[in-house]
Amino acid sequence: MRKKTLYLLQAATALGGMGYGVMFTVLDDFRDKYGITESQLGIIVGVGFITGFLSQILFAPQADKGHAKKLVTTGIVIEIIGTLFMAFGHAFLPLIIGRLLTGFGVGISEPALRRILILSDPERMGQNLGLIVSASVAGFTVGPIVSALTADTLGIAAPFLIVAVLLVVVAFGLFNLQFQEANIEDAPTQRLAFDMLRIRPLAGAIVIGLALFAMIGTFDAVWSVMMDDMKAPTWVANLGISLFAFPMIFLAPRGGRLTQKVGPFKASIVGLSIGAVFLTLYGTLWSPYPMLAVGVAHGIVDGLTVTGGSAAVAIVAPRERLASAQGLYGGLQTLTGGIAAVLAGTAYGIIGRATFVWCAGAMLLFIAIGAWLAKDSLHITGVDNPIDT
Repeated sequence: MRKKTLYLLQAATALGGMGYGVMFTVLDDFRDKYGITESQLGIIVGVGFITGFLSQILFAPQADKGHAKKLVTTGIVIEIIGTLFMAFGHAFLPLIIGRLLTGFGVGISEPALRRILILSDPERMGQNLGLIVSASVAGFTVGPIVSALTADTLGIAAPFLIVAVLLVVVAFGLFNLQFQEANIEDAPTQRLAFDMLRIRPLAGAIVIGLALFAMIGTFDAVWSVMMDDMKAPTWVANLGISLFAFPMIFLAPRGGRLTQKVGPFKASIVGLSIGAVFLTLYGTLWSPYPMLAVGVAHGIVDGLTVTGGSAAVAIVAPRERLASAQGLYGGLQTLTGGIAAVLAGTAYGIIGRATFVWCAGAMLLFIAIGAWLAKDSLHITGVDNPIDT
C-alpha cells in the first residue's frame, strides 16, 4: 500500500473521530446553553449510531461491486454537511439533523475504507487495522483539546468548523487517488449481507463485537454528564477521556499485530471481559480521580485487543464479500451503540451510575453468546488463515 493512501485513509478516520470527540465534550454546553435535556442528549448521541447502522448495511455491499472509492468520498462529503449543522445548530432539531448526517457519512465510507485497507496489504492487515483504530482514537483525543482551545473563546461552532475544513482537504486528496476496485462482472449479487449471519464463526465475531459498542454507547452518553454531577472540574472530565484514549493511539498498531498472531477471537474475548470489569468500576468508585487510573488501564487493554473483531470478520468472511461483512459487523455494532446510548441516557436519570454496572452485565452476555456461536473457530489466527487478494 502506498504511504500516501494509508495516510489519507488514516486522516479521514481521524477526522471522523475528531468530530465525534468535539461533540462528545460539548454535550454539557448543549444542555446548559441551548436547554437540551439529558434524554435529548442521549438521543443526539444515539441517532448517529442508528444512521451509521443503516448506511453500512445498505451501502457496504456496493464496495464489493467496484464502488469503494466513490463510497469513501461521498461519505466524507455528507460528513462535512453534518458537521456544519452541528456547528450552527442551537436547538434540538438542527443538532439531531447534524448528528444524523455525520453518522450516515461515516457509515457509508467506513466499510469501503476497510476493504481498501485489508486487500491492499493482507500480510499487514492487523497492523493497518491498528493504525486506523489509532487514527480514530487520536482524532477523538484531539477533539476535546480543540474544543478546550476554541469553544470558550470563539464559540461552540469553532471546533466543528475546523473539522469541516480539514475534511474538505482530505476529500480532495482521496478524490485524486486510484484504488484497486472489485471486478464488477465477478461481484456478488446479494444486495444486503444478512445472509452471512448463517456463517456461525462470522455471527460469533459480530456478537462478541456488540459488547464493544454497548460499552461505547453507554460511556459516551453518560461520562460527561456524570463528571458534571460528581462536581469534577472540567479538566478532570476531559483528561479522563484523553487518558483512556492515549494508550490506544500507540498500542493499537502493535495490538493489531498481536491479535493477528495469537488469534482475533481470543484477543476480543479477553479484552472485552476485562473492559466489563473496568466499566463496573466507573459505576462504583467513590470519586472521579481514581477513575483516571482506571481509564489508563482500560485504554491499554483496549489498545492491545480492539482490532480483534474486525480481524476476525476479515478472516472468516468470504473474500468476495469482504466489505459487506465489515459493513454488517460495523452496522450492527453502531445499532447496538445507538440503542445503548439512548437506554443509558434514560437509565442514568433513574438509577445514576449503576447504569455502568448493568452495561457490564450486558457485555458479558454478548461475549458468552458470541463465543458459543464461534466455538469451533476460537483458535484461528491470521497467520494460519491468510487473506487472499
